[in-house]
Amino acid sequence: MKLLEINQFSTLSESDCIQIQQELSQYVVEKNTIPLSEIQTVAGVDIAYWKKEETEWAVCCIVVLDVHKKTVIEQKHVADKINFPYIPGCFAFRELPLVIQTAAKLSHQPNLFLFDGNGILHPRMMGLATHASFYLKTPTIGIAKRYFQVEGAQYCIPESTAGSYTNIIKEQKILGRAIRTHTNIKPIFASVGNYIDIDTVTKLAFQFTNKESHIPIPTRLADLETHKMRAELLEVKS
Repeated sequence: MKLLEINQFSTLSESDCIQIQQELSQYVVEKNTIPLSEIQTVAGVDIAYWKKEETEWAVCCIVVLDVHKKTVIEQKHVADKINFPYIPGCFAFRELPLVIQTAAKLSHQPNLFLFDGNGILHPRMMGLATHASFYLKTPTIGIAKRYFQVEGAQYCIPESTAGSYTNIIKEQKILGRAIRTHTNIKPIFASVGNYIDIDTVTKLAFQFTNKESHIPIPTRLADLETHKMRAELLEVKS
């Protein structure tokens, strides 16, 4: 398997992107490559966008936590111009360069990356969390706040009680789960990124969620950090 250099993404056409996704999807591993008991650190990843005149910018923030203490070990960010157009189903090509650059700044190598987005819950099983895994060489999970509709996939809304979940299925394959982490609060949508199985994804979704939010702590902190950094960068660049 040969990976394209991220600095070449801006030259790709939509058909190029789809071909890359289809090729990489053959290498997705939906089983644990690290025991759950050995996961000591987890990184939350999120990205925020803004426009300055005709230029689109984004900042990626990664927050690394100690799994047991739920404390922040480190956090890094990278901001840059976005040079790849918006193409439905090819969103990872816009965001991966920032993700990889930010991850390269980390002093600690996390055991797991948790993305605000999707993994195999994607038309070609290649959402951002899955695509990024090949560059990060680390297990990944996608947890989205909103449902990403994949043609042919179906699910039922889980019961309103915390701990409930239902499978998102297409052609008898589980692409993800709708998970209710808080009673009477809208569900989140979790999927395997790579090198992990759906049951472990589900356990970790519950483990990383506290009373303050129905979103797992790592991506919640990363989300807060992106908003903070965007505000600071907007002020600097204005």
